[in-house]
Amino acid sequence: MPVTGRAPSEILHLPGASRLGVRGWMLFDWAAQPFFTVIVTFVFGPYFVARLTEDPVSAQAAWGSMATIASIVIAVLSPVLGSIADQSGPRKPWIAAFAAVKILCLSLFWFAAPGTVMVWPLLLMTFAMISAEFSIVFNDSMMPRLVSQQEVGRVSNTAWGLGYLGGMLVLILVVAFLAGSPQTGLTLIGIEPLFGLDPSLGEDARITGPIAAGWYLVFILPMFLFTPDAARGLPMRAAIRSGLGELRGTIRELRQRPGITRFLIARMLYQDGVNGLLILGGAFAAGMFGWATIEIGVYGILLNVVAIFGCLVAGRLDLRLGSKIVVLVGLVLLIAATAGIISTGPGFVFFGLVPLAIEDSGGLFGTAAEKAYVFFGLLIGLAFGPVQASSRAYLARSVDIADAGRYFGIYALSGRATSFMATLLFSLVTYATGSSRIGMATLILFLAAGLVLLLRTPYPANRTAG
Repeated sequence: MPVTGRAPSEILHLPGASRLGVRGWMLFDWAAQPFFTVIVTFVFGPYFVARLTEDPVSAQAAWGSMATIASIVIAVLSPVLGSIADQSGPRKPWIAAFAAVKILCLSLFWFAAPGTVMVWPLLLMTFAMISAEFSIVFNDSMMPRLVSQQEVGRVSNTAWGLGYLGGMLVLILVVAFLAGSPQTGLTLIGIEPLFGLDPSLGEDARITGPIAAGWYLVFILPMFLFTPDAARGLPMRAAIRSGLGELRGTIRELRQRPGITRFLIARMLYQDGVNGLLILGGAFAAGMFGWATIEIGVYGILLNVVAIFGCLVAGRLDLRLGSKIVVLVGLVLLIAATAGIISTGPGFVFFGLVPLAIEDSGGLFGTAAEKAYVFFGLLIGLAFGPVQASSRAYLARSVDIADAGRYFGIYALSGRATSFMATLLFSLVTYATGSSRIGMATLILFLAAGLVLLLRTPYPANRTAG
């Protein structure tokens, strides 16, 4: 029977690593999440769509195309790098190399002023996203060495919750002290933006690149200093040859492991929908309601508060009920919330079946439609963290420690192999119809397909279904 009711500090001292080592590993999510929260979803992405150019529909489609290109590169190379890392041993050198690229690209976002040719920020974003995801592959593959299988779901969800907390704190910093209203020039708390940032020049959004870069640099250091790494293995040239051979063997091996194969395919599908929501959700709101950085930032803060709560609850549910139940419940919530979001527009909800008052009461989210949108967004915030954290735990419970690198590489592949299809389908449908609402509706197809397939997947995935 699983042990429950322990304080968070008591779960950190686990077989395989010291308490400090596990905490250092968990801080990686704290360090990495502001990139996804502030850059991809809630500040820089919406700025790119709504203010960098004068054509938000084309900019949104270009943003989706950028995500498509990055996803293809991630999908192709993640399993290769994971297999090589299994043979070469340590993960930290790989994380350090990709961190350097990510930090440089984010720092250069400061120069993406309104009127900048779109290709330059898109190119920087592509390299930043690829580097961020590759770093996650190597960090995730360290987890089975640090924690017991019994506790892995709880620790994974706790780390993910820490990530949301870190992202939320950076978002609060931006909207409270840096992002001025286009109308008043004042921040959310009624002061002039620090450092004299001018919102008319997009400086409130552009500064988030250097901020996310500095945050990442500082808070990945505990992982490098305190978290144990795998022992040194083969020299790099031999590791590449052996890793590629192991990858081919793993692909053949999956034919004899139908449970893991089914899990990876299911995750491939539903993660596409999750990625689409993360990449496009904030930009979609900016385009629909004309939200500026303050509105998007407050919306993001609310989602992160709910996400932290969701991860903490999911960690306990994972320990008691297992990762599969947590993922299934989360997917149901995501499908319902996404349907609610695309059914909402100025003056209506549920595709016009329920009309709403169009009067603006003033202040944040002043219309009824905006309030409805925020409500559906909170459901997404409640679910998408547990879906991802418990999926990570699902795989960790299903593979051997020695195979973690190659399987987490394939896991990253499963999260990206068809994600270009989700963003590509969004872009194609948006271009064809002129409606980003119809484009967003395609995300439900991926979430629902993954849910149906996961229902028939054993848990753990290496167990013979019976």
